[in-house]
Amino acid sequence: MPSIPIKPDRLLGDLQHLRSFGARETGVVRPAYSKADIAARQWLAGRMAEAGLEPVFDPVGNLFGLPAADTPCMLSGSHSDSQPEGGWLDGAYGVIAALEVSRASAEAGGPPVAVVSFQDEEGRFGALTGSRVWSGALPLDEADRLTDLEGRTFAEARAAMAGLCAADFVRPDRFTGFIETHIEQGPVLDEAGESIGVVDVIVGIRSLQIRFTGHQNHAGTTPMAARRDAFQGLVAFADAINRAFAEIVTPATVWTIGHVALQPNASSIVPGQADFTVQWRDGDKDRLDRMEEIVRGTAERVCAERTLHLDLSNHVAVPPTGMDDGLRARLESAAAETAPDNWRVMPSGALHDAANVARLMPAAMLFVPSIGGISHNFSEDTDTDDLIRGAEVLALAIAV
Repeated sequence: MPSIPIKPDRLLGDLQHLRSFGARETGVVRPAYSKADIAARQWLAGRMAEAGLEPVFDPVGNLFGLPAADTPCMLSGSHSDSQPEGGWLDGAYGVIAALEVSRASAEAGGPPVAVVSFQDEEGRFGALTGSRVWSGALPLDEADRLTDLEGRTFAEARAAMAGLCAADFVRPDRFTGFIETHIEQGPVLDEAGESIGVVDVIVGIRSLQIRFTGHQNHAGTTPMAARRDAFQGLVAFADAINRAFAEIVTPATVWTIGHVALQPNASSIVPGQADFTVQWRDGDKDRLDRMEEIVRGTAERVCAERTLHLDLSNHVAVPPTGMDDGLRARLESAAAETAPDNWRVMPSGALHDAANVARLMPAAMLFVPSIGGISHNFSEDTDTDDLIRGAEVLALAIAV
């Protein structure tokens, strides 16, 4: 296979410099549109220019590094914003790996490679906001009305970058495909001692907001048989779906009950209301459908048995996204050559910008291990050799 020789010291040096923006303990605090995020994007734009790319901020702050020739080329990258308390590699690694492969390819006389850092992947205004807008999945006027937890609108936040941003979006037809390199953010590769994961599917996500309403009453004087306890309904629901899901799921299927709030949440009062979310993820749409039937049916049955009122709202359904067969084959071949017998094909349990970009062009993803499976945490880390190897696999796949 043809090759693009990367420079590991340059790759690791840029990763460490990007880490300095919003540095906190061993991680970063670089939420979308924060001062640290904007400063990091301006530094990235400078590094793109030094690599011979034209840096372009689109209207929402997505940063593209475009080769001089306007001929279709491969696009690679990820995001550089972080969780409110995030790790130093989540997203950032994919951006810097893409930048290193782009300039290494230019130095080696290889194919031109465009680079992107999408904005607000981490969900200050909703998951994958920048790539959702760029891909057409979310109209800009709708995005502008989104609010963060403090009530600030997306329009207000992106105004902080108004002086940097172009009036128009970068045309998707400039690109032949998209490869996103990312840390796994889970334990599979690390526990197996493997270096590379080639993603076959980005799992779909379903979620529901559920409210059980019973009757608030005195905890000392209300007999157990007379209670309409909303929390006990939640407990029964959780146990029932765990048992029902066990009949249909795979080891890769996950589900979570979260955002639990009890009313009035006092030690001497029978809870009259329980609010919670249920989220489930899988790479198979039919299985997601069956799990939804179980969630809805179990909630109805539990409420009927315990004389509770049921409310369901805020249904979210993000379909699974299969990765492009052709790009996957290139990544698999590159993984086999770079890390023989030390790689696997695997699903992505997290959402990534590649899921939105796949609406526009062939897309694929490449994983490197996360030590201990830890991410969205200051202690997130990946072995240096794996960071280098991931960039080498990306370079080899792009060189084809």
